[in-house]
Amino acid sequence: MGLLTAFLMLQDTTTAYAAGSIQSSKIATGTQKLIQDATTWLMVLAPVVAGLLIIYFCIRRSAADEMDQKKWNNRIVVAIVSCIGAVLGSATLNLIIGYYQ
Repeated sequence: MGLLTAFLMLQDTTTAYAAGSIQSSKIATGTQKLIQDATTWLMVLAPVVAGLLIIYFCIRRSAADEMDQKKWNNRIVVAIVSCIGAVLGSATLNLIIGYYQ
């Protein structure tokens, strides 16, 4: 192991630099576009899915007894808060990505 290390240290080493910057690479621009598209779709889909869930929870709440109505009310609140969190999170991420363009 020591002989191999000594051999590698004696070799002429050259530093290789990338031809372009990371900003202009296909991976960086593709990832940036992917995040923008995903956040845009999330901002559209989150309220739609939350609305459908709230409708379903309201229907189930109307058919439930008094004890179960509290559970369905909690589920409705969780659906609303989750929708707000998803939309705000995706909007914030989209805003941050916008600064890199």
